[in-house]
Amino acid sequence: MIKIMDLRSGADNSLYEKLISRSQMDMEPVLNTVNEIVTNVRLKGDRSVIEYTAKFDKVQLTSDTLKVSGEEIKKAYEMIDENLLNVIKRAKSNIEAFHEKQKEKSWITTENDGVILGQLYRALETVGVYVPGGTAPLPSTVLMDVIPAKVAGVENIILCTPPGADGKVNPVILAAANEAGVTEIYKVGGAQAIAAMAFGTETIPKVDKIVGPGNVYVNTAKRMVFGFCDIDMFAGPSEIAIIADDSADAKYIAADLLSQAEHDRLSSSVLVTISEKLAMEVQNEIEKQNAVLPRKDISTQSINEYGAIIIVGSIDEAVDIVNTIAPEHLEVCVENAFDLIGSIKNAGAIFLGNYSSEPLGDYFAGPNHTLPTSGTARFFSPLNVNDFIKKTSLISYTKNALEKVKNDVILFAETEGLKAHANAIRVRFE
Repeated sequence: MIKIMDLRSGADNSLYEKLISRSQMDMEPVLNTVNEIVTNVRLKGDRSVIEYTAKFDKVQLTSDTLKVSGEEIKKAYEMIDENLLNVIKRAKSNIEAFHEKQKEKSWITTENDGVILGQLYRALETVGVYVPGGTAPLPSTVLMDVIPAKVAGVENIILCTPPGADGKVNPVILAAANEAGVTEIYKVGGAQAIAAMAFGTETIPKVDKIVGPGNVYVNTAKRMVFGFCDIDMFAGPSEIAIIADDSADAKYIAADLLSQAEHDRLSSSVLVTISEKLAMEVQNEIEKQNAVLPRKDISTQSINEYGAIIIVGSIDEAVDIVNTIAPEHLEVCVENAFDLIGSIKNAGAIFLGNYSSEPLGDYFAGPNHTLPTSGTARFFSPLNVNDFIKKTSLISYTKNALEKVKNDVILFAETEGLKAHANAIRVRFE
């Protein structure tokens, strides 16, 4: 049962401390395994990718069958439910429209005395997207990770995802990838997929950046290859926090908390409320709704270990707690929810009002669902178009412009003990 913690009476806050600093597993075995995989793929390319696919996915592939063929994509469209395909297309349209508004333009300014300054915005050339396998396909992940890159102008978008037992990629993933504009799709999963995209193999291209979620092995591989290429973020288990008052509906709150608890045993679901009555109702609703969920084993452990209902004396206190937790998803289910926007400093995405349920953001509304977790919303942003852009500065001075500032630059250089820097300016006026 989800725990209720009443902070109005100065109750023990050990649970609260646990929520904001969830314990981590022993990483040494993971690090050793991933390091071996990354090293082997870097040195042996396709050979290691194929060997690890056989070992972990129980699928025998060759260099010729690593890449998904055009025929496989065509067959995927024949297999996918037409209604689902239409939903994917509508979601794609919403996501594109939102991300189009994020685009920035290169600029140049001309100042006095012939000084020209500017900044160029250029899309990365090649991006790799990782989509996990598992018990269900994740077309939403495909759309959310591919579309911002496409909007940014990335020409080559490579997607890696593990094959099923039949050696094929789920048709829903293939259709979503094709709709989103993926250039090439490979039947490779796990840490070996990350290494293959980071270093390139005989078959899989080397990319400039890797984005997408994954298990601890995938995320550890992303950390290891960072520097050889860029990555999006270090993602942790999903989380939701909800601020609510007496105007909120307990059924809605319970359902939204469980929507994140079913993700992972380490997921965190937290309600912060000023209403003791609502707290009790939500606790009962969670028990009732969770009992019939197909993933109740996962959601039960998540709720028991990392779930909480926190009762506070004021909405201001609730906001303070949320800003400390810095949740991935934040729902604001209070009267005049928009009034709190200015005081909420740390959250990956904010959902305002009783009918702005978190799954809207996961699938359909348009904002990206790849969000900072584990408190990193204090300094990370959701995946966006600028994550696929590199910026280059432009500087141009005429002789007259340089002459006016030459002594300033020389003084800076000499103060730092860099004589050659100073000389590079001085020689131009000797």
